[in-house]
Amino acid sequence: MTDRTRRLVLPFAAFLFGLVALGIAAVLTLTPQGREVAASDVGGPFTLVDHDGRAVTQADFAGEPHLVFFGFTHCPDVCPTKLFEIAQTLDEVKERSGRDIRALFVTVDPERDTPEIMKSYVSSFDDRILGLTGSPEQVAQVVSAYRAFARKVPLDGEDYTMEHTAIVYIMDEQGRFVAGLNTAQAPEDVAQELLARI
Repeated sequence: MTDRTRRLVLPFAAFLFGLVALGIAAVLTLTPQGREVAASDVGGPFTLVDHDGRAVTQADFAGEPHLVFFGFTHCPDVCPTKLFEIAQTLDEVKERSGRDIRALFVTVDPERDTPEIMKSYVSSFDDRILGLTGSPEQVAQVVSAYRAFARKVPLDGEDYTMEHTAIVYIMDEQGRFVAGLNTAQAPEDVAQELLARI
């Protein structure tokens, strides 16, 4: 191995090692007491407020499969991209199967995301996406129940942003977690994957 090749390979090997270590650390951090997280450990009872100001619980979405995504309305890129992908998927599912699947957009920023703001935000994507908010305690409980992650990150002055999980959860008709949905595919492929799982 030449010096030049060694200089290229060693940093790449170190990067891969770090990536693997980060993945292991994330699994151990998000997995209680080092045990595997079963599908039944994801989700559960919640009480929130929808974007029309009505109190809702998990029981309001029983009887039909649905998607769940955590985010916030001040999100600069990930959230609008995911919500656009979700809207495309819902259209494709409707076209292929005639089924109207709903999606729940749960804020991780309840301090700013009031029902009115959530309604204005989700209405620009799809009327089958329901914005959910609540008190900081209610939102924290849902984030924890879904084994998600959310953290406030201060910016200049009084401003802040939120780091958060970007998984799209597929939940079955009984509110049980099925799998994460890969929305970064062509809409027809996402729809096919979703329909195969519900």
